[in-house]
Amino acid sequence: MILPLHDLAGFYHDPGVSYAVIAFFLYSFLGWVMECIVIRREKGVWENRGFAHSPFCVIYGVGAMLGVVILRPFAHNLLMLYLAGALIATLFEYATGVLMLRLFGELWWDYKEKPFNYKGILCLESTLGWGLIAVLLFTFLHRIVTGAVRVIPAEYAPFLALALMLGYLFDFLLSTRAALRRKEEEDPVSEIVFRQ
Repeated sequence: MILPLHDLAGFYHDPGVSYAVIAFFLYSFLGWVMECIVIRREKGVWENRGFAHSPFCVIYGVGAMLGVVILRPFAHNLLMLYLAGALIATLFEYATGVLMLRLFGELWWDYKEKPFNYKGILCLESTLGWGLIAVLLFTFLHRIVTGAVRVIPAEYAPFLALALMLGYLFDFLLSTRAALRRKEEEDPVSEIVFRQ
């Protein structure tokens, strides 16, 4: 649904919305960096880990922003924060994996070589890592990200937020088109494997 013009004007007058969008993209960029480092360590080669061509893994942006809201009740109990973060992020990873297999016939990751994996979509190592990331998110990362975003002058924040959204949307549409073409050209073997 397209926002009415008066709602779009509100976007420019509320720096909180713009700051949230910029924080989302900053988390997405940090997730992309982390993914690239992990893959470089595991495979020995550099690989762009985002779905699109730009340096963003938006699954991390979504996860971080939702995590800040959903996990807030556990913020003062690190053990509960760790466990809830590990569980919720694993469920989120599973839902994303299923959706990707249905839409594109492929995953952005493959845990088949990892011990204690489930159909290559989930693995114990990642689940444990998600819990640690949840703790890091609340102990210092969210403060750093929001502090960095607040350095941007309020009058420039809407323009930066809009540029990030439009740039990523364009990149995402091109990447989605390419992924759907690949799916049409190849047999969706990963969907068959997933159903077994």
